[in-house]
Amino acid sequence: MILIAAYGSRGDIMPLTDVGCALTDAGHHVTMTTNTELADEVTELDLAAIPVDFTLDTSADRSTQDPMKLAMQMVKPAGMRQLGRNLLAAVEDVPADIVLMTPFAELAGHPLAEARDVPSMGLRLQPLSTTAEFPPALVGGWNGGPVVNRAVGTSLTRWFDRIYSSTIAGFRDELGLPRRSARASRRCRTDHQWPILHGFSPTVLARPADWRQGLDVTGYRWPRPVPGWRPTPELVEFLAAGPPPVYVGFGSLILPDAAAGALAEAVYGGLRLAGVRGIIQSGGTRFPEPHDDSLCLIGPMPHEWLFPRMAAIVHSCGAGTTAAALRAGRPSVAVPSPGGDQPFWATRLTRMGACSATIPRPRLSSEGLADAITAAITAPEYRDNASAAADEIDSEHGAQNAVDLVEQVLDDTDTVTS
Repeated sequence: MILIAAYGSRGDIMPLTDVGCALTDAGHHVTMTTNTELADEVTELDLAAIPVDFTLDTSADRSTQDPMKLAMQMVKPAGMRQLGRNLLAAVEDVPADIVLMTPFAELAGHPLAEARDVPSMGLRLQPLSTTAEFPPALVGGWNGGPVVNRAVGTSLTRWFDRIYSSTIAGFRDELGLPRRSARASRRCRTDHQWPILHGFSPTVLARPADWRQGLDVTGYRWPRPVPGWRPTPELVEFLAAGPPPVYVGFGSLILPDAAAGALAEAVYGGLRLAGVRGIIQSGGTRFPEPHDDSLCLIGPMPHEWLFPRMAAIVHSCGAGTTAAALRAGRPSVAVPSPGGDQPFWATRLTRMGACSATIPRPRLSSEGLADAITAAITAPEYRDNASAAADEIDSEHGAQNAVDLVEQVLDDTDTVTS
């Protein structure tokens, strides 16, 4: 019995279905937590899905809440405390021989696994562990050199433990565990080489040479296609009506209406100036209808189906979209938002030569976007480099590599306890 304790956006959750389905194919029973919006999709893949909601006010109508404020509340200690309690309550009666946990689930997941006396493993999409080669991905795409990089990584870890120390202590109390500081718990995990499986490609970012044993780069995990999915006739008709369009999407980005309108204006204007057809994916930010036959506004869409049909991919460089663009062998235009891991992956794309330009989202203009799109679709080196990366990525088997490591931990546990 394997529990995948997870919470997050579509880009956080759906790649985990690759690991979940691969474990199921290997004969394991898998239960996976997910946000409420994605539970049905996960269930359609024959995975046991348990929805976990997040709200500080359980009596409130979530549909009326500001999603941006909700996201900001969640990462605060009080928000992570509520999320962790909801997750623990959701899996209270779920048996597990091992707990696989994503970053948002780790605060509650570590005490849960300890209380049940079962092994656990981390599932991450970003490199967060300290190394001399680069700072943690969440602080951006810059590089301060070995000494600075390690200092930033160490400082960020200590800050994290200090901010969430009372939250972790609360989970330990609720689960009947002895008092232990967050820092001591982390040191214990490090001493025991707690395994973390990083779901990105070594072609894009090689495993740092100074990482401890147990920190593995397994390769990308791909969202499993939902059985019976078909594109809409309108989309098929649009694609057939002209040359391959340019994709534009910003993932789960949430913006106020005024900022969303300004971003849409820059995007629509840039596509028109570049003289290309465009497919715009409306995600967390709802774009207004473009009212232009050369532009098509769509909702959630499997990237593995859509991206190979595009001429170029304009995106915010979330880990999953970056992976999908490279898998399709299509050149990128990077439009990362400040903070988080998006500038980090934008930097990787640039170093690989698969990205024509990086334009921070707050500085995006129609003219700048048009220039970047034109370069992406006319300069052959960007497509050539993206295609070469696609060939390398195609030979990697991220989900199966993860399964092999999970089974290794389970086998070692059986050996110890038998």
